Amino acid sequence: MEDDDGLTSELFIAVGEQLKVLRVRAGLTQKEFGRIVGYTESQISAMERGVRITQPDFLDKADDVLNAGGVLRAARKAIESVQARARVRHPTWYRNYAHLEAQAVQLYVYSNQLIPGLLQTEDYARAVFTQWRPLLSDEVIEKRVADRLARQQIFEPWPSPTFSFVLDESVLHRPIGGRAVHQEQLRKLLRVGRMRTVELQVMPMGREEQPSMDGPFTLLTPKGRRQVAYLEHQGYPRLITDADEVRVLDIRYGIIRAQALTPRDTLTLIEKMLGDA
Repeated sequence: MEDDDGLTSELFIAVGEQLKVLRVRAGLTQKEFGRIVGYTESQISAMERGVRITQPDFLDKADDVLNAGGVLRAARKAIESVQARARVRHPTWYRNYAHLEAQAVQLYVYSNQLIPGLLQTEDYARAVFTQWRPLLSDEVIEKRVADRLARQQIFEPWPSPTFSFVLDESVLHRPIGGRAVHQEQLRKLLRVGRMRTVELQVMPMGREEQPSMDGPFTLLTPKGRRQVAYLEHQGYPRLITDADEVRVLDIRYGIIRAQALTPRDTLTLIEKMLGDA
């Protein structure tokens, strides 16, 4: 895997160098180019240095903007191949859960620390992994971001799984990644929360009763199988399949949902936060 990782790194560096040469030839600064293609200056810089994954759609757009004549577009197949391999290269301890999540027909998530991975923007996810301790390499950060974004494809199939997310209000006020990243993350919560298959709720900080102070957890029901639970504390994961233990968390989640704001009131709260920002 180390050899494969080295080739992956070299691919992103080579594509980044091509991108920089073409951008400079076009007479554009990173900021100017980023504005045209919908990326920030820092994101363009990271791609040119080969420490950020260049998305296939970005390559198509950049090829047109920079009049590259197909040079960047030609790298699309190689990038897609790398992304496909990355999606199956979860850490060993995570593979069982990732497999079950991909088969889920029902998914309930409670979080009182961070925005759940399935709801994170690319920049929010990158900020989370950048702050990880011990520090991760740039390459590992980008691979984990790619894996996290790939998981969000679970929202796309139809018929869709049923989703329920309950976030502690404190999570919405924690500006991970800075103001701009925080605002875009709130906007994504609005977009996802308006999906017909998703119920997004917030547990207000003013509640005098809180049935789950033990930390975040996930309940999922794979197709044709019993409900299971997933916990992770300080990087130590636990997949729970025992029916009695799962039942305890299912009851707890039901109480949390009952005490949280309604989905409509939740969206109103987020809209107000964005308006006050």
